[in-house]
Amino acid sequence: MDPSEHRTVEVHLIRHGETEWSLSGQHTGSTDLPLTATGRQAARLLRPVLEPIDFSLVLCSPMQRARETCELAGLADRMQIEPDLSEWNYGDYEGQTTAAIHAEAPGWLLFRDGAPGGESPEAIAGRVDRLIARLRRTEGRVALFAHGHVFRMLAARWIDLPPLAGSRFLLDTATLSILSHYRGIPAIRSWNAPLVWPT
Repeated sequence: MDPSEHRTVEVHLIRHGETEWSLSGQHTGSTDLPLTATGRQAARLLRPVLEPIDFSLVLCSPMQRARETCELAGLADRMQIEPDLSEWNYGDYEGQTTAAIHAEAPGWLLFRDGAPGGESPEAIAGRVDRLIARLRRTEGRVALFAHGHVFRMLAARWIDLPPLAGSRFLLDTATLSILSHYRGIPAIRSWNAPLVWPT
């Protein structure tokens, strides 16, 4: 990308609310879990933040945890399903915790090693790069509803870092992050911004 080219797209990343497996630390790729009651409550708190924004595009992972978050956040009427936002395919590690995986494969790191029977970091980077190319042809603000690991890869690739750098972006459930530009250069405006719970 030519850094002198002015970009106007701003990308809001919304990680889905809590599920039973995000709470327990189990890797959740293709397992189609619903939100917990806490996850639904957090998603509803996104509504006053997101609903007033005039998004030119709203894309969502096919998984119900992302779709339900989008719906509760008030953007269901603009939602388009985007398969490239699907979470990492964990293959043999689906449903396992990192601690359980390390008992069999000490030192394993998803963003370096990928998942046996699932996707490699290069495969995830490839579909994220395809999505980024689409986003950079879009004007205005875009909302993406998806998952932790695919968003971490998206952040790394947005600022031209290698796939391994996705490991350096921690991301909690029901958070808002914003990807933008600084004088035409891809930049991260905010990351892992939590919601303030009412007292």
